[in-house]
Amino acid sequence: MTRLFVLEGIFSKLSKPKGKASIRQPFTAGKAAGGGREKRGRLEETGAASSRTGRIRSKKKGLSAEEKRARMMQIFFETKDVFQLKDLEKIAPKEKGITAMSVKEVLQSLVDDGMVDCERIGTSNYYWAFPSKALHARKRKLKALESQLSEGSQRQVNLQKSIEKAKIGRHETEERTMLAKELSSLRDQREQLKAEVEKYKECDPQVVEEIRQANKVAKDAANRWTDNIFAIKSWAKRKFGFEENKIDKNFGIPEDFDYID
Repeated sequence: MTRLFVLEGIFSKLSKPKGKASIRQPFTAGKAAGGGREKRGRLEETGAASSRTGRIRSKKKGLSAEEKRARMMQIFFETKDVFQLKDLEKIAPKEKGITAMSVKEVLQSLVDDGMVDCERIGTSNYYWAFPSKALHARKRKLKALESQLSEGSQRQVNLQKSIEKAKIGRHETEERTMLAKELSSLRDQREQLKAEVEKYKECDPQVVEEIRQANKVAKDAANRWTDNIFAIKSWAKRKFGFEENKIDKNFGIPEDFDYID
């Protein structure tokens, strides 16, 4: 505590302004103008520094996934060499601006898409990709897309023919309009009859029979559990000498408890 008080005293003395510092300097117009120019200069320097910072940040903008994949392929095409992962983790950041942490992910995505070959030799994985393979892959993809386009065009033509064929004999006439109205009326009538039948569903013989069967199953189950309760009561009376009315009272068994006829 003594040390704390001593430190507080030292800080309080240091914080007091000295006598000379309290003397106010005379104000002059030249100093005011100079101060204004100095202030404007500081503002301009601050603005220039901010613009430089913005340019630096824009330069450090990260690459997209597709840009990383394209630059990774450039490494293979330009060198036409075989690499290990550790080699690419050193080359990609320096030459292509791909961060070392994302090299493995980008490389695996290219392997999964069949753009880069990978072979395990011993305990190491080796990666390579040649321009000729990429060219053949693009040609195969182009051929597949052209085939899909041709099939789609043919399917469109067939559908158009089916539409034209279906339009034959379906021109709007007075008779067709009357038949369409009649069909709509019959559909509405059918829905009303279905709703009416649904109201009397409980009187359906099949539904009634299902209810009877369910009741029989429930009755058999209830009598089975009733028999179990009587067996337990009988065992308790023999084993512990309890009276039947006390057992019923303690376990909430009603006096008229019995089998269901």
